[in-house]
Amino acid sequence: MARNPKITFIGAGSTVFMKNIVGDVLQRPALSGATIALMDLNPQRLEESAIVVNKLISTLGVKAKAETYSDQRKALSGADFVVVAFQIGGYEPCTVTDFEVPKKYGLRQTIADTLGVGGIMRGLRTVPHLWKVCEDMLAVCPEAIMLQYVNPMAINTWAISEKYPTIRQVGLCHSVQGTAMELAHDLDIPYEEIRYRAAGINHMAFYLKFEHRQPDGSYRNLYPDLLRAYREGRAPKPGWNPRCPNKVRYEMLTRLGYFVTESSEHFAEYTPYFIKEGREDLIEKFGIPLDEYPKRCIEQIERWKGQAEAYRSADKIEVQPSKEYASSIINSVWTGEPSVIYGNVRNNGCITSLPTNCAAEVPCLVDASGIQPTFIGDLPPQLTALIRTNINVQELTVQALMTENREHIYHAAMMDPHTAAELDLDQIWSLVDDLLATHGDWLPEWARTTRKVQAA
Repeated sequence: MARNPKITFIGAGSTVFMKNIVGDVLQRPALSGATIALMDLNPQRLEESAIVVNKLISTLGVKAKAETYSDQRKALSGADFVVVAFQIGGYEPCTVTDFEVPKKYGLRQTIADTLGVGGIMRGLRTVPHLWKVCEDMLAVCPEAIMLQYVNPMAINTWAISEKYPTIRQVGLCHSVQGTAMELAHDLDIPYEEIRYRAAGINHMAFYLKFEHRQPDGSYRNLYPDLLRAYREGRAPKPGWNPRCPNKVRYEMLTRLGYFVTESSEHFAEYTPYFIKEGREDLIEKFGIPLDEYPKRCIEQIERWKGQAEAYRSADKIEVQPSKEYASSIINSVWTGEPSVIYGNVRNNGCITSLPTNCAAEVPCLVDASGIQPTFIGDLPPQLTALIRTNINVQELTVQALMTENREHIYHAAMMDPHTAAELDLDQIWSLVDDLLATHGDWLPEWARTTRKVQAA
């Protein structure tokens, strides 16, 4: 009898996200008998997730089974796939700190989970925990593939490949396919008729091609249409979030000639052009949603209360396919049926104009051999230049983690495009001191500081 895969979720208390992936997985015939191992440190969230998985199993009438663990290594034992989704320090206290402390220095942010001082701090909090997952994987499931859904994605992927190069890992995000769907909607073209190729780094990859299949089988470049629609005010169309009108990316398209794969609210803080002290006209013109991520966190926490209760009392749980790549990766590796995904992996020369060891986001072929990144070559020089400004921050944060040298935390903040555009060197140093002191025990020991030590 054929063996069924074991899929372990570390951070299974991210119930809605976990439900989407398990729902996708269990609808694939080859995976419908999977063992779903759920691990979380929060017993209530773990119990809620187990209820959801068991109801998914019964709704779909499949032979899968759910197991729950509070011990990470036991949950990982014998796993074939490891899905990681956690947020160290949560909304409170850590996200609040990442927003409120910089604000005292006049540094305003939108999302703060990938780059900037917020992204640096999140990387310092998160990577040591990902490394512990890697250690446990090497001990009990060294061949398993890690599907890593944690921000800051690029810093995490880079840090794992530096310290644990034998771990088979991919960082996954839905921004590439999500944005392609948005652009198809902006142009009133069915998404199924779009062809694209994107590459770069997580949250700053660009569509090198964005085309529409014609009735005769040829393809037409859609960039002129996107530019025209923006200039005539027909794009962007209103999206899922009225606070985020998505104008920043269209503006950058007019300057760079290419469209970026992550939202305008993110892109506004990866560059020095949009959030500026005393320039409220820019905030208004481009609809920059300051403090957006904390608002989303509060809304999500509120929404979850009702959602958890609904799941608990429901007999069945409706399963809609999600746009996450996890199930197609697991299916391709398990069955050999090939698929193409966008993944974050060690660059290794895929994008020749970026450093070899950085984390690149490129199209990957997936089959029984695993995840195989494809060759891109050089990016257009203006895209390479902009991406490098973000890689500088990622590289210095990874260096800080690898060498446990606190100086590199300050260097990373100093190189951040948005921070450097707003603050002088003394302010940057003081801000980092303040963030390290406020985060305290959430950070690895070598990075911690107290104001007293700094004053001396």
